[in-house]
Amino acid sequence: MNAPDLVLIDGSSYLYRAFHALPPLSNSRGEPTGAIFGVLNMLNSFLNAFAPPRIAVVFDAPGRTFRDDLFAEYKSHRPPMPDDLRSQIDPLLAAVGAMGLPLLRIPGVEADDVIGTLARNAAQRGLKVLISTGDKDMAQLVGENIRLINTMSGSKYDREAVKAKFDVWPEQIIDYLALVGDSSDNIPGIDKVGPKTAAKWLNQYGTLDAIVANAADIGGKVGENLRAGLDTLALSHKLATIRCDLELPLSIDELTRKDADAEALRALYANLELRSLLRQLQGGASAEASAPAAPPAVIAHPEQAPPADLPRHYDCVTTQADLGRWIAKLQAADLIAFDTETTSLNYMQAQIVGLSFCIEPGTAAYIPVAHDYPGAPDQLTRAKVLEALRPVLEAAKPAKLGHHLKYDMHVLENHGIRVAGMQFDSMLESYVFNSVATRHDMDSAASRYLGLTTIHYEDVTGKGAKQIGFSQVALDQATAYAAEDADVTMRLHCHLWPQIVAQPALRRLYEEIEQPLVPVLQRMEHDGVLIDRDMLRTQSRELADTMARLQIEAHNEAGQPFNLDSPKQLQHILYEKMQIPVTRKTATGQPSTAEDVLEELAPDHKLPRLILEYRGVAKLRSTYTEKLPEQIDPHTGRVHTSYHQAVAATGRLSSSDPNLQNIPIRTPEGRRIRQAFVAPPGSVLLAADYSQIELRIMAHLSGDAGLLAAFAEDRDIHQATAAEVFGAPLAGVSAEQRRSAKAINFGLIYGMSAFGLARQLGIGRTQAQQYVDLYFARYPGVKKYMDDTRANARSRGFVETVLGRRLYLPDIASRNRALQQYAERSAINAPMQGTAADIIKRAMIDVEAWCQSAGLTKARLIMQVHDELVLEVRSDVIHEVSTAVRERMMSAANLRVPLKVDIGTGTNWDEAH
Repeated sequence: MNAPDLVLIDGSSYLYRAFHALPPLSNSRGEPTGAIFGVLNMLNSFLNAFAPPRIAVVFDAPGRTFRDDLFAEYKSHRPPMPDDLRSQIDPLLAAVGAMGLPLLRIPGVEADDVIGTLARNAAQRGLKVLISTGDKDMAQLVGENIRLINTMSGSKYDREAVKAKFDVWPEQIIDYLALVGDSSDNIPGIDKVGPKTAAKWLNQYGTLDAIVANAADIGGKVGENLRAGLDTLALSHKLATIRCDLELPLSIDELTRKDADAEALRALYANLELRSLLRQLQGGASAEASAPAAPPAVIAHPEQAPPADLPRHYDCVTTQADLGRWIAKLQAADLIAFDTETTSLNYMQAQIVGLSFCIEPGTAAYIPVAHDYPGAPDQLTRAKVLEALRPVLEAAKPAKLGHHLKYDMHVLENHGIRVAGMQFDSMLESYVFNSVATRHDMDSAASRYLGLTTIHYEDVTGKGAKQIGFSQVALDQATAYAAEDADVTMRLHCHLWPQIVAQPALRRLYEEIEQPLVPVLQRMEHDGVLIDRDMLRTQSRELADTMARLQIEAHNEAGQPFNLDSPKQLQHILYEKMQIPVTRKTATGQPSTAEDVLEELAPDHKLPRLILEYRGVAKLRSTYTEKLPEQIDPHTGRVHTSYHQAVAATGRLSSSDPNLQNIPIRTPEGRRIRQAFVAPPGSVLLAADYSQIELRIMAHLSGDAGLLAAFAEDRDIHQATAAEVFGAPLAGVSAEQRRSAKAINFGLIYGMSAFGLARQLGIGRTQAQQYVDLYFARYPGVKKYMDDTRANARSRGFVETVLGRRLYLPDIASRNRALQQYAERSAINAPMQGTAADIIKRAMIDVEAWCQSAGLTKARLIMQVHDELVLEVRSDVIHEVSTAVRERMMSAANLRVPLKVDIGTGTNWDEAH
């Protein structure tokens, strides 16, 4: 056969072959993409090889076919299409359509029947037809003008090739299939008749009718089976026959390839993260077509991630002329990526060693200003470079892009530059796009999204005791490292931003919450919080005395002295000397002395209680009363924490150096730590805390009438729950019943089981299960929400917050039951934690804007801890600030129940509670 006049592609065959042949590929959101990638690669390869004038890609349509009506058991034993495959069909069909390929899916029949009809119609007109498939049933269509090509092997089949493979001619294939049957389609066939027997009979008798006519003459067990199965042969024959008489919506002459929709393909490939297909698409386009124009007022964002092997041109700028040329480039750009190299990770102390800039992927520069190793080349001075860059950095345009931009803002502020136009942060883009796909540092994100191994800091500075400062790194190495940072930042943005834009909820989350929060956090960090050093020293001495007392009590209880900080000695005392039963062992088989194990033992044994108390006091002392004074900045007299946006999967902020989120408040000693966080003279601290925000979010999400009513009436929710669960009047709820209801309220939204509730309340598991059952009976909307959320999470692989943050659950379909159960618990809790995080972030932005409007003379935001904001407030405007803060926090979200904010003030943080 010469070049085909018509090519018919069995899309369903391609789909299953690709799904089973390739590893389970997925994008950063956990969405499966392997079948799409495989099919599109096969299509591209085929089109490059044949470039036919007429073509159609044919897929099975969903739903029943006429064969199901003929035989109820047809394909009945096949498992349902895997969810990982089903989810890929729609984007695949969209991609095929965007490629300009005629696409057919005809209800009531199979792809084979559509292909058969088209092939026979074309062959009757004398057209040469090539069918690309992996389905052996298609061999019945082969004739003078119709040939097959195997999808995977590339083998071609004309009449002789069919005969060679099956030992029967194409016109005998239907009879052959009727005899042999088809286990994959559940076509019955004749028991024990295999390919060799079927071919032997057809070669001897010619047709199935002739075999049936001579059935009495066929001996042996196989003859008996033939005669026993004669009643099913006609059905098997019908099921195996490809229909060639369909009325189709497209004629042969309409099966022509249209021009590909390159923009649609780019968007699809970018969303699916099919980078190699993106590169092929870009490579096949003209230079003019591949550079999308943007209106002057719109920043031009490349629509695809540049390949990792993109040529790099990195300049080392050491002369005034070179600096001038680069400043001109920066001023002319719509978007610039930049990064700083410094003397320290401490943002309050860091000084600039050099700056790097990128204006387009692959083109970047490093401007060294303070490399001072022996023999270092001459460089422009830091003051001269920063002054020359000031108009660029402090202007709204060009727009600025960084990776962890907040740190660079701090460093530049140390040198008197306030960066403006901070529009993008590739770290936050990675985080918003998929918070759990990877860590969001540059090296991890570049590896995940670009397939790029970056130069690591240690590669140029060394490690450990021999590590040098960046100012000691040779300029050629420093340029390669630093310019790459700016370049990779740009590449990450080019890859991630189009995919965020493609999901409006994520774009809103980024543009309205995460990015606007960056300058808020930066100012909070820079301002810091005032600490009473002397109070902490006094507390530290008192805690040391408490530790000594607890040590003596523990020794007396054990009957001998031992090191309370030694797990090995504690094991000996608890499990060997005191013979306390071992409830859990470590990975090495030793009896565990972990905190949760000691908590289990504490109700019945005094020594574990003493150890737990000792550990709590020791942690307070080492983490806070001893360490906080060391963290006071010598220039400001304040402690400056670091807030992290891109760590917690749910969107919660975390903090470090010091960690403000973990200061304990349930013990008197823990609360005393907060007394050392003080207001300066003439001011007070104002603490504004959302009341039971996650329970309110549960009421909103579940729509449960009982919860909604309780919050609308501003009832004590734990008392209200106790009244419902225990059938008591509100006024008659006991303290114990309220405690149990509180454990239920919070326990259930955190996925606590009846077993966990029983442990927390110290009751039997049966009684705990009764409490849970009563709760769900009184609040059926909560039960429905939980069931629906788990089901949706299993089908989609993620859950969402009220404001659209996606929280992916990669283990929701895990075969490991423990991992799956944890993912299911997270599916319930994550929307509430995530929504609470989104709400307080929005509140921070609004409260900060109000403070800024007052010039920060009345109040300034200095801390965020969980659901609480802490402000320094001028003493004479407490009422005004309290009103303004409460209004902005309550209006940060529009839920079905009102948000409630508790506000307190005092000279220190503890007093403000």
